[in-house]
Amino acid sequence: MQTEKNSSALCGQHFKLRMTAIGISLSVSVILMAAKFYTFHLTRSSAVLSDALESIINVVAAAFAVVSIWMAAQPPDSDHPYGHGKIEYFSAGFEGALIIFAAVGIFKTGISHLLMPKPLANLQAGLAILVAATVINMLLGVGLVKVGKKAQSLTLIADGKHVLTDVYTSVGVVAGLFLVQWTGWLWLDGGIACLVGVNILMTGTRLVRQSFSALMDASDPQLLGEISRLLEDHRKEVWIDIHQLRAWRSGSFVHIDLHLVLPRDYLLDDAHAQAKALEKLLIDHFEGNAGVLVHMDPCGTVLSDDQTPSCWENCSERPAAGQKITEVSGRFVKLGSDR
Repeated sequence: MQTEKNSSALCGQHFKLRMTAIGISLSVSVILMAAKFYTFHLTRSSAVLSDALESIINVVAAAFAVVSIWMAAQPPDSDHPYGHGKIEYFSAGFEGALIIFAAVGIFKTGISHLLMPKPLANLQAGLAILVAATVINMLLGVGLVKVGKKAQSLTLIADGKHVLTDVYTSVGVVAGLFLVQWTGWLWLDGGIACLVGVNILMTGTRLVRQSFSALMDASDPQLLGEISRLLEDHRKEVWIDIHQLRAWRSGSFVHIDLHLVLPRDYLLDDAHAQAKALEKLLIDHFEGNAGVLVHMDPCGTVLSDDQTPSCWENCSERPAAGQKITEVSGRFVKLGSDR
């Protein structure tokens, strides 16, 4: 009971942390969007416009992320017995699609200004505003990624990476405007906008691919490796074998199912106690954000890699070294030497 209370408290802390972080992201994004459009009004630069357009996507994505984080935190119900965590993957994919859409608009404006350069005004004032906005965005993006990893939220990580993409965009725009001011080559304004569009397009594509993989419950080798190492480090003697391990993430929640091979002469109560111990090990490791389903198999019914039935070392009917075993009428019998 105490473990469940601690897990519930930790989940509540994660939710509060996520909502605070995404609320700050939304507020800052609105302010910076206004600043960038004001900069475009001053300079009439297509590169600045590309940066401002991406800021619109930041605001929309952050607003959508607020909704998705709230929905993901709702407990399972009769219509959604596995919870609502996957809405975070949909949010990340939606954000990636918006980034791609923004890149198309940037290409359109950038190519136009590249082919037909236009004079830029108030460059010094515009550059000062952009530099300040870039520094603020960088701090926001790094903070969101850090908090997202701590709170195990793909939505926050995606939003943070999107904000950092905006930082790269702004750095490119600032560098391009400095070159325009220094060289007088007006066509650089449109060229920088197109380069920014390429970077944004690549980021959006990666987010969409990652979201699609998660929604399709694609294999997660890193997660499976983490679980395998945990089981190996805490393996008990009576845990003869663990196989058919599967795991997938649903937002910050991890679903795990596996087969546990136990001695065939174990009573049901003993087998159940071992299964609960294994469940607790996994749930505690993921700080309460895990659901574990353990299927118990009796030894001898599962074959090893060499097609030898699994067997408990302390089994009184275990064959001598060099001999194989098989199951006949629920008992092990010796087959003879392999030699």
